[in-house]
Amino acid sequence: MSNVLVTYFSASGVTKSIAEKIASENGYDIFEIVPQEIYTPEDLDWTNKQSRSTIEMNDKSFRPPIAGTTDVSVYDTVIIGFPVWWYTAPTIINTFIESVDLSGKTIKAFCTSGGSGIDKCVSDLANAYPELDFAKGLRLTGSESADKIRQWVDE
Repeated sequence: MSNVLVTYFSASGVTKSIAEKIASENGYDIFEIVPQEIYTPEDLDWTNKQSRSTIEMNDKSFRPPIAGTTDVSVYDTVIIGFPVWWYTAPTIINTFIESVDLSGKTIKAFCTSGGSGIDKCVSDLANAYPELDFAKGLRLTGSESADKIRQWVDE
């Protein structure tokens, strides 16, 4: 068992493929954050003010139910990956954070995004959970080397 857990939420498969690559190339354990109700393409239509994702992201207190959680107690570092929604982490990431005990752990977030960076995502999470230790995040495209990822995790 590694001392690092890669957790991720992926709506379209992009974040999933990067999370799997990070875990497999570095020997880290992996856990997928799965919504109880899977998002459909219609749910993810950010141009529709009535789509599920738009409604959820407009209510910062909303916590989409997740299908299950995992024991993080044996890990020192927990990596959390997600697509950027509305310039920040999807609210399902808050659901996961609130379902596990991350105190005393180093939390490293990575995002997948066509253009948005990770810094606002990490600062939003750090502001929401000031008791937790959020390290510098990383925006990934999937073309990064295993060495670059390992260096970021080890920083």
